[in-house]
Amino acid sequence: MSHFTTLKTSLVEKQFLVQALRDLGFKQVEVHEKAQHLHGYQGDVRPQTAEVIIRRRFIGPVSNDIGFKRRKDGTFDAIISDYDRAKYDRRWLNRLTQRYAYHAARAKLEEQGFTLVNEETREDGRIHLVLRRMS
Repeated sequence: MSHFTTLKTSLVEKQFLVQALRDLGFKQVEVHEKAQHLHGYQGDVRPQTAEVIIRRRFIGPVSNDIGFKRRKDGTFDAIISDYDRAKYDRRWLNRLTQRYAYHAARAKLEEQGFTLVNEETREDGRIHLVLRRMS
């Protein structure tokens, strides 16, 4: 039975979190208003709960669920088992945060009347956006 670890994130908006998870290859992401229990690799119900969940069957054959639970301050904590943290570690969370920021920035800029003209991912992983404001 794996132990679950809680990792703080700066992620706040549920829709951008889900979009970022999909960008990283998770096409099946559960979103709940009320937190639901996570499951261990044997399907056992665990005491940890989360509002955004990637079920273990979409992660790997011996994986546990990965969850994101809303904190009182509005941010999400990532809840990841020790077993799965070998792959879904701080580096993975950094990629998730980058994709989250990408979607949040695009949405905010589109609200302000900007349209995307060009997008380029640089060798170092940074994303360069060229935008135009339509008046």
